[in-house]
Amino acid sequence: MLGDSTIYTTIAVSDMQLSKEFYGKKLGLNQVDESPIGIKYESGSGKLLTYQSTTAGTSEATCAAWQVDDVEAVVSDLQLAGVVFDNYDIPGADVDGHIYTIGSQKAAWFHDPDGNILSISS
Repeated sequence: MLGDSTIYTTIAVSDMQLSKEFYGKKLGLNQVDESPIGIKYESGSGKLLTYQSTTAGTSEATCAAWQVDDVEAVVSDLQLAGVVFDNYDIPGADVDGHIYTIGSQKAAWFHDPDGNILSISS
């Protein structure tokens, strides 16, 4: 049914202007639309919509993830833009700074201004 349909991420935020600064400027996503519903961005072949909600930041799980070729380089670039990365206790993972290696996968996690958990991985 949905296997041939495009999926995109929706993220609840409390302040639309603050979300524009974070997602558009700090993360470098390309804003493609803004309406009363929210702000839509393109990221690679995917899309992300931020919308205003009183429940922003209440999830304790990762709500969006980007697959990148070089986690170390992206972490470095995002840190230069002011993004702060998180540290977690992940059993079986090797950690170097804020980059976790789990098997053959590398990953790093960070928050948006509302506390929504985001990640990058390879």
